[in-house]
Amino acid sequence: MFNSLSDRITGSLRNLRKAGRLSEKDVEAVISDIRRALLDADVALPVVRQFTASVREKAVGAVASQALNPAQQVVKIVNDELIEVLGGETRELNWATKPPTVIMLAGLQGAGKTTLAGKLGRWLRENGHRPLLVASDLQRPNAVQQLQVVGEQAGVHVWAPEPGNGVGDPVDVARSSIQHAKENTYDVVVVDTAGRLGVDEEMMEQARNIRDAVNPDEILFVLDAMVGQDAVNTSVAFRDGVGFTGVVLSKLDGDARGGAALSVRGVTGQPVLFASTGEKLDAFERFHPDRMASRILDMGDILTLIEQAEKTWSEEQAEDLASKMVEGDFTLDDFLDQLNQIRKMGSMKKIMGMLPGMGQYRDALEEFDEREVDRQEAIVKSMTPAERADTKILNGSRRMRIANGSGTTVTEVNQLVDRFEDAKKVMTQMSRGGGVPGMPNMPGMPGMGGGYTKKQPKRKKNRSGGKKGRSGNPAKRRQQELAAKREREQATKGSAFGQPTQGEQPEVNLDDLAKFLK
Repeated sequence: MFNSLSDRITGSLRNLRKAGRLSEKDVEAVISDIRRALLDADVALPVVRQFTASVREKAVGAVASQALNPAQQVVKIVNDELIEVLGGETRELNWATKPPTVIMLAGLQGAGKTTLAGKLGRWLRENGHRPLLVASDLQRPNAVQQLQVVGEQAGVHVWAPEPGNGVGDPVDVARSSIQHAKENTYDVVVVDTAGRLGVDEEMMEQARNIRDAVNPDEILFVLDAMVGQDAVNTSVAFRDGVGFTGVVLSKLDGDARGGAALSVRGVTGQPVLFASTGEKLDAFERFHPDRMASRILDMGDILTLIEQAEKTWSEEQAEDLASKMVEGDFTLDDFLDQLNQIRKMGSMKKIMGMLPGMGQYRDALEEFDEREVDRQEAIVKSMTPAERADTKILNGSRRMRIANGSGTTVTEVNQLVDRFEDAKKVMTQMSRGGGVPGMPNMPGMPGMGGGYTKKQPKRKKNRSGGKKGRSGNPAKRRQQELAAKREREQATKGSAFGQPTQGEQPEVNLDDLAKFLK
């Protein structure tokens, strides 16, 4: 969603970094570019004015201070102000002191409230809660049935005493759900309410009645992130008509310009708590302003990537993979398992998009064919267990059979095998602490293993201890032995590498050690 905005802002800041010294004119040019980018992204005008004014004041001060690197300071200022526009610090949900915690969803029809109720219920269940979904939308056709289907997919119970389709009182349904939750030990109640195609008084009155009946701890306004400038009017109408404590952005994976996400916090004063990033129930995440600002400025989102990996990969799987890398036993079966684990994290485009600096490869990412992963999986599955365990037995006829079985070409099979073998060498070498292959001057990191794996040739020892051969003259031989003894004592006392003397314990400097562990 923020691709266009990200490209324009990062392009302007990239030009700023190229300048050796900055002037107020340079800063003003960057601010002008950012202002146009924000307006083109449908960001509300008051938010744009406040953002640019704050950036200008702080950036001009940084330039006037003659800092060592004013360009980096300006980038940091833009990042900090972007975080502030998106909501500042991440806010947790308001939990009730005595269960159940009641969360009410409000918004227009078509914003995705019912689907989002299932996503929120699934997220709550995965975080150790026992949620109950309440079907209080009794007007939209089949809204109750849709919530029941979504709840079953999310593994969450649904309270639906009325069939809906215009039958039943939504206020009574919401009120009865609280007693039902207390009797059945549900600790969170998520109330799905009705919406309209536009803001009207009937919808507002019903939402206010439900609010007064259940006394919610959180009222989440579900906002379609693709509606553009109309998001400002809608959010203000709900704020004044019903009131809400937080915002949930739906359809954040769309191709709209993202102005709603940047405007709603500045216009309503309420933070964005969650974001829906896809159609599946697991495409739902907490909204972190700092991480979203990093994505917009092409700095990546490594923390979210790590969190998704931790949900997909267990600690035992990670330890098993690490041991196989050290021992060099990583096979194509392991590669296939890792490929499936990565696919559970989401699309490759989404995963790669969270890495820093990937904005410059946006065109390549857009052209990436997700079916390439399926083709690689088909190639590996077309191999026998023996071939997956040892790719060295893959001769020409075997590769032809694999290509025919996977619907690919022999060239694609060869490319997969070659890439796998190269990656296996790199992983094994680095996991043993041997550094990067092909770079003999890059040894392994301290504490990661035994360094180089090749055995060094043994040096021939000089029996006399000197550089020359043993002399036949007894007096000269004695001089050679004394000289060799002095050299050994000098080496034992210490050298340029700080080796300890015999019987002494090495003195460890923790500050020096910390530099290697960074």
